[in-house]
Amino acid sequence: MSNILLIKHGSLGDVVQASGVIQDIKNYHKNDKLFILTSPKYINFFKKCPYIDNILVDERKSRFNIFYLLDLKKKINSLNFLKIYDLQNSKRTDFYKKYLFKSNWSSAKDIKDNNLNDPVLVRFEKQLRLSGIKTKHTLRPDLSWMLLHSSDYRINTFKKYVLLLPFCSKKLQHKKWPYFKEFIQILKSSNINLDIVVAPGPGEEKEAENFGVTVATYNNKFIDLFQLASLIKNSFFVVANDTGPAHMAAHLAVRGVVLFGSHISPDKVSIERKKFIALQVDDLKSLTADKVFGLIKSSIMN
Repeated sequence: MSNILLIKHGSLGDVVQASGVIQDIKNYHKNDKLFILTSPKYINFFKKCPYIDNILVDERKSRFNIFYLLDLKKKINSLNFLKIYDLQNSKRTDFYKKYLFKSNWSSAKDIKDNNLNDPVLVRFEKQLRLSGIKTKHTLRPDLSWMLLHSSDYRINTFKKYVLLLPFCSKKLQHKKWPYFKEFIQILKSSNINLDIVVAPGPGEEKEAENFGVTVATYNNKFIDLFQLASLIKNSFFVVANDTGPAHMAAHLAVRGVVLFGSHISPDKVSIERKKFIALQVDDLKSLTADKVFGLIKSSIMN
């Protein structure tokens, strides 16, 4: 039995869609131990991931913090990894490869026809094939392992519901569609026999309350990532910004639409699925609530 290291720092959407890549690597290294080097915020995610055996935490401190880097180098090299799969493919992991970690290294940057415009999951597929791994799940991640059993899922909500994912990191406000409130008013004035639900995270409670819809909580607390997965899976339809939860919706095979501005193409981030489509415009401010409702009306009207 050998030790294998995967590196995936984030973000949430990237971590979620890497599930299929990780599953294919685990199937190839079925008799080996898979470690993942990740950011502190994704520890709980990978603790429950059935394809990961051990977790190593990288706080990603400054590259000028020599004591931190030496400690990280010592920790990684002491585990004698047979192979390292770089699923982050960043400047930071390039630095790790060059200066810190001694091992056989797999990177998307090793691909001969390394087309940066390829969809991210296509690049992962090419990366794994370069390492001799036949891919089955890379292009079709399956997040069903995130779903909670009914006995553990007791969020007090509703009948059938439309789930809105209107929140966005403060650093990514350019991804935020500005008309969710107007969209909610249109939904309320239509004849849909559906509840309207939002699921805020920390710091988003006031915005959620201002929408005037059902706020999903668990014991009056924020729901966690796995409760959110179950909430998404049980929804009738999802409308989302281009954020991590939207990637969860895509790979949980639910019906929905994700709204894109010009920041990146939906194809590049591999978010469109059979039932989950993307609507892209040059400027999200030009995408009115009426236009979005017109797009989804036939899908949500009973």
